[in-house]
Formats: sequence, structure tokens, C-alpha cells
Amino acid sequence: MKKIVVLISGDGSNLQAILTACQQGKTGGQVVAVISNKASAYGLQRARDAGLPAVALAPAAFADRQAFDRQLMAEIDGFQPDLVVLAGYMRILSDAFVQRYTGRMLNVHPSLLPKYPGLDTHRQAIENGDAEHGTSVHFVTEELDGGPVILQARVPIFADDSVEEVQARVQHQEHAIYPLAIAWFCAGRLQMRDGAAWLDGQQLAPQGYAAE
Repeated sequence: MKKIVVLISGDGSNLQAILTACQQGKTGGQVVAVISNKASAYGLQRARDAGLPAVALAPAAFADRQAFDRQLMAEIDGFQPDLVVLAGYMRILSDAFVQRYTGRMLNVHPSLLPKYPGLDTHRQAIENGDAEHGTSVHFVTEELDGGPVILQARVPIFADDSVEEVQARVQHQEHAIYPLAIAWFCAGRLQMRDGAAWLDGQQLAPQGYAAE
């Protein structure tokens, strides 16, 4: 059973989807701790409700981002995880942090990467008149939202959609594809090498795995 540490900053809806999938034996892994940069994050309560360590680190208590990340690495390493999962973790990671967990750190981003890295993706998609939007699970590299894509899911955008409606549609897909990518990793099927994502020994396309 692979050990997973999840980093969050907010409500933790993706965390809950991952916890549920793990509890149902669908991932081949188990979450061993949840860590947040915000003590008020509701996701920490989700962790406590699941009987898991819930750790809050306040960035204001550290001299700079590097100092914060050093402590964050120490906290993560204390749980000896096989995989680090970012689930709505809203801090930019230092290069040293990313390098420490390269090849064993995943993120889910609410856009069809490489479109719309960064924040406010749903609004950008609506304002640009996109007919579809979506979400991407990817390996984390030093480039913001630029690591190799593992899996994407697409959703339609309708003419009268609000940001909240599009967000809900995207999150519904995230809750399905993120646990799936985690299961692939825990089963040893998913790897990052040569700057690309590989599944079952085959290099994935830039948009990740494409089901027929």
C-alpha cells in the first residue's frame, strides 16, 4: 500500500474524493497526512474526520518561501510518502521543493493545459468564448502548471454559464480523474521520465492519456 501526503489550501473537495477512493480500495494507496498553509482550511477538518494527521503551517511564521518550504519538506518527509498530491494547494513551490519530489508529485489544474496556467481559469475560458473547458492532472515540475500531463477531462461551456456553473462541472470531473491517476501511480503503471509522462511503458501524448 503506497503512502500519500496531500497538500491543500482550502475546502478540500478533491481531498475528499481521494480519501473516499482510498477507503474504497480503488487507489492502491492510503492518505497518511494532510498538510495546509492555512489553519482555517476546511480540508484539515476532513482529515481529522478521517482520523488522519492534519498539519497547518503558517507562512507568516517563516522568514521567506525557502524557509517555509524547508519546514514543509521536513513535515512531509516525517510521513515517508511514496507520493505527494497537491489538491488545491495555492502556494508557488520553490525549485528545491519540486526537485525533492520530482516524479512523485502530482497536481490537478482546472484547465486543459497548456491553456490557462495560473489562476482564474474558468473566467478566462468564458470570457474568451471557449466552447469547452476542463481539467488536467499532471506531474509537478519547476514550471508553473507546466509539468507533463497525465490525464485530462473536458466539459462544455454553454452561452449563459456562470463561473460557478463551469467550476462545478470541472470539479465533478476532477473528482473522477484525480483518484484514477493516483491509482495508476500506486500500481507502478505511471512514471515520469525524460520530461514526459509514461503509462504502462508507453509515452503519453502532450494532452495525456486519451481514452477511445
